[in-house]
Amino acid sequence: MTIFLTDDDSDDCMLFSEALRESHSDVSLNVTTDGVKLMEMLHEMPPSPPMVLFLDLNMPRKNGFECLDEIRKSPNLKDIPIIIFSTSSNTDIIDRTYSQGANYFISKPNSFVLLKKAIEHILSFDSTQLNKKPLREKYVINVA
Repeated sequence: MTIFLTDDDSDDCMLFSEALRESHSDVSLNVTTDGVKLMEMLHEMPPSPPMVLFLDLNMPRKNGFECLDEIRKSPNLKDIPIIIFSTSSNTDIIDRTYSQGANYFISKPNSFVLLKKAIEHILSFDSTQLNKKPLREKYVINVA
């Protein structure tokens, strides 16, 4: 099982990696720090896409909105489950990512315990649940 994380904050990447390792040591994590690197990696990868992509929004070179749009328009990538993983909890941003086709939205938790809980929650979904688009009221995952 492979997870992608795209986030330009090295501390957030380190905490995510540690939380994932503690809860799912059998999962492989690929980390990219900007949208350009993410899209290059996705277009170059073998036919088996990542199980899920955690995507930050505010990044240099190509932001998360642009990546989300490009992924959803690509026939080879459009079915990758995308979890928006952002410090924002702004309703307009949440609505925009929902309408662009993200599968779920998580505001970055402010503690390691909650981060681990958020990752465990997402990884508890079966592939059908992870791939379908939830109703808007179930789009934002709250782990507090």
